[in-house]
Amino acid sequence: MISNDILTQLNPQQLKAVTLPHVSALILAGAGSGKTRVLTTRVAWLIQTGQLSPHGVLAVTFTNKAAREMLTRISAMLTINTRGMWVGTFHGLCNRMLRMHYRDAGLPQTFQILDSQDQLAAVKRLLKSLNVDEERFAPRELQYFINANKEAGLRAARVQSYDEHSKRLTELYAEYDQQCRREGVVDFAELLLRSYELLERNEILRDHYRRRFSHILVDEFQDTSRLQYLWLKLLAGSDNVIFAVGDDDQAIYAFRGASAQNIFDFEREFASGSLIKLEQNYRSHAQILEAANALIHHNTKRLGKELWTDAGRGEPLRVHESVSDTDEAAFILQQVHNLRSEAVPLSEIALLYRSNAQSRVLEHALFTAGLPYRVYGGLRFFERQEIKHALAYLRLVANPEDDGAFARVLNVPARGVGNRTLEQLHSTSEQRAVSLWEVARSNPPTGRAGQGVIGFVRLIEGLRRDCLALSLPEVVALAIERSGLKHHYQLEPEGKERIENLEELINAAATFDVESDAPQRAALGTDQQPQDEPESDPRLRTLHDFLAHAALEAGEHQAVPGQQALQLMTVHSAKGLEFDAVFISGLEEGLFPHDNSLNQADGVEEERRLMYVALTRARRRLYLTHAQTRMLHGQTRYNIASRFLREIPEQLVQRSGARVPSAAQALGGYALPSGASRWRVGQDVLHPKFGPGVIVSVQGRGSDARVTVNFRRDGMRELALEYAKLVPA
Repeated sequence: MISNDILTQLNPQQLKAVTLPHVSALILAGAGSGKTRVLTTRVAWLIQTGQLSPHGVLAVTFTNKAAREMLTRISAMLTINTRGMWVGTFHGLCNRMLRMHYRDAGLPQTFQILDSQDQLAAVKRLLKSLNVDEERFAPRELQYFINANKEAGLRAARVQSYDEHSKRLTELYAEYDQQCRREGVVDFAELLLRSYELLERNEILRDHYRRRFSHILVDEFQDTSRLQYLWLKLLAGSDNVIFAVGDDDQAIYAFRGASAQNIFDFEREFASGSLIKLEQNYRSHAQILEAANALIHHNTKRLGKELWTDAGRGEPLRVHESVSDTDEAAFILQQVHNLRSEAVPLSEIALLYRSNAQSRVLEHALFTAGLPYRVYGGLRFFERQEIKHALAYLRLVANPEDDGAFARVLNVPARGVGNRTLEQLHSTSEQRAVSLWEVARSNPPTGRAGQGVIGFVRLIEGLRRDCLALSLPEVVALAIERSGLKHHYQLEPEGKERIENLEELINAAATFDVESDAPQRAALGTDQQPQDEPESDPRLRTLHDFLAHAALEAGEHQAVPGQQALQLMTVHSAKGLEFDAVFISGLEEGLFPHDNSLNQADGVEEERRLMYVALTRARRRLYLTHAQTRMLHGQTRYNIASRFLREIPEQLVQRSGARVPSAAQALGGYALPSGASRWRVGQDVLHPKFGPGVIVSVQGRGSDARVTVNFRRDGMRELALEYAKLVPA
C-alpha cells in the first residue's frame, strides 16, 4: 500500500479525490488548492493498489515543465522507473503516437515538426510559389486560418466558405496541406488532428490504446480545446475513466482556442455525480480569497466554489487611485521601496498588467530608479519586434546613413526586396566605402527589387522632409503610419497587441517631449549638436535625444540570470505563479476589462476570470491601482475605474490616492450653466451607442445645452443634452 505518511498529508477532499473508485470524475480545483499533489498521488495510489501498471499511465499536462514535475513527484513516492509512463503535453503525446504508427498515419518515419516560425516560412513559400499577393492574403492571416481550422478538427474539404476571400483561404489551406505532405513535415496543430484522425478510423489501434490506458488523467482541463476534448473521448470510449482536474473560474485562454464549455460538457457527459471541489487554499490570506470569491460570484456561468484558508485574515487590499499613469507608476515604485525595507525580496514582488503596452511606463519608472527587473514570458518594451522596427525608421529619419536601421526595415513591410538584393547592396557599399543609403540612392538595383529600393528611399526622404515641421510624438506617429507598419500588423489576426505597443511608443515620445530638458540631454550624452544636422532643425535634435533615451532603456536594468529582480508580466503570463506581493495596475474600463471583451459573448466573464487569476497570485499583499488619466495615441484620456473594483466588498479594501473628478482636475474645472445642473465636469456617464465616458465640459442652458464627453472607445464627442440619452455610470 502507499505510504500512510503521504495519505495523511492530504486534506479530506484531496483524500476523497485520490482514492476514488473506477469512475470518471471532475476535480474542481481552486487556485492554490494543491491540484498537482492530488494528480500525482492519484497515480501513485492507483499503481500501489494494483489498479494500474506504470505502463498504463496516461497523464496529460499543458507544459513540459508540468509534465517533468509530475514525473519527479511520482518518482519520489514510488520506487519504479517512470520512463514507460505516457506523461506529457497533448502535442508531445500525439507526436509519440504518430512516431510509433507513422505508416498508419500516412507519414514518413522521419517526419519533421514545424514550429511557429518554420510554419510561417512554409506559408510564405507557398504564397510565393502560387504567385499570391501577400497584401491580399497576409502570411500570418493564412497561418492563423489554417491552425484555427485544424484545432476545430476541420480539413480544408470541410471548411465552409462565406465569400470569395474565405473561399481562397480555404483553397490555400488545401494547397498548404499538399505541400506539407510532399515535404514530409507536420505543424503543431497537425500533430493533434492527425492523431485524432488515426484513432477515429483505425478501430484496432483505438481498441489497443483503450485497453492500455484504463485511467486517463488530465491537468488544467478548462484549457482544453474542442479537438483535445474529442481526442480524450476517443481514447476513453465507454469503459475507461477520465480523472479531470480543472477550474472553470480560471478559463482564460479562449483566444488560443480553449473552450470553457468543455468542463461543463465533461461534468454532464462523464462526471455526473462525481464532482469534488478542492476549496482549501494554501497560498493566500483570507481577505484576498474573500475578494476573489466576491468578484467571481458576478459570473453567471460557473459550477461554483468558495476558496477558504486557515492561514489568517491578513491585510486588507490596497486600492490606490492616481491622477495619471506616471503617478500610478510612482506610487507602485514607492510601495516597492517600502516592501524592500520590510525585507521582501524583489523576486517575490510582481507587477501585473492586462496589456503588454502598459509595461512601458512601469519600465521607465524602474529604469529611472535603477531597480533591476525581469519581464516574465515576454520582451521589454523597447526590445519588442514592432518597436525595434519603428525605431529603425526613426533612426533613418535622424540619420539615413545608419546601415543597421536600413538593413532592418528595407523589406519590412515587404517591398519585394529579398536577401540577395540586400547582399548586393552590402557588396557595393563595401567596394565604394559608402553607406547602404548612398548606394540605394545613386545605384539602385534593377527590376522589381530595384523598384522596392527606390520606393523605400523616397519614403525616407519624404519622412525627413515632412518631419521638420512636427512635434516629436507627431514624428513618431507619422513614421508608424507612412512606413506601413500599422497596416502590416492590422493584417495579422493577433496583431492588435503589436499595434497597441506602437501606439504606446507615441505616448513615450509625448512624455519624453514634455519631460526633456538640457540636463536630461546632457545625461543622455546628446547635448552636443549632431554634426550632420543644421542648427535650424530642433525637431531632429529632439528625435536624436529620444532615440538615445530608447537605446539606454533597452540596454540596461534587465536583470541578469540569478539576480534578484522585480517581476513584470501580463496577467495571462502570471497563471500558475504566486508571489508575496502583487500589484495589478491599470484597473480601468476599456483596459481591464479590455475594450475587446465588451462586444464578445462571454467576453466580460472571461475578463473577470482573468481578474480572479490576478487576485489569487498574491500570498500576503495585494495592491490594485488605477489612474484618472492615461496617455493613449499620444493624447490624454480620462478613465472610469474598472467595474471589478466595485465588485470587491468595501470592508476588504483600504483606499488611498486622489479622490477628485479626473476631468475637472485636468481641465481646471468649469462653472456649470443653469439648466444643466444634473451634469458636472468629471462625471462618469454611459451612452447607448458610445458606451462609457467622462464629461469634460457642459455649455449652454435649456434646450441649447451641450455636453462634451471623452468616450473610452470613440474619443471626444459633443452632444446635445436634450437628445444625448446619457445616464450616470
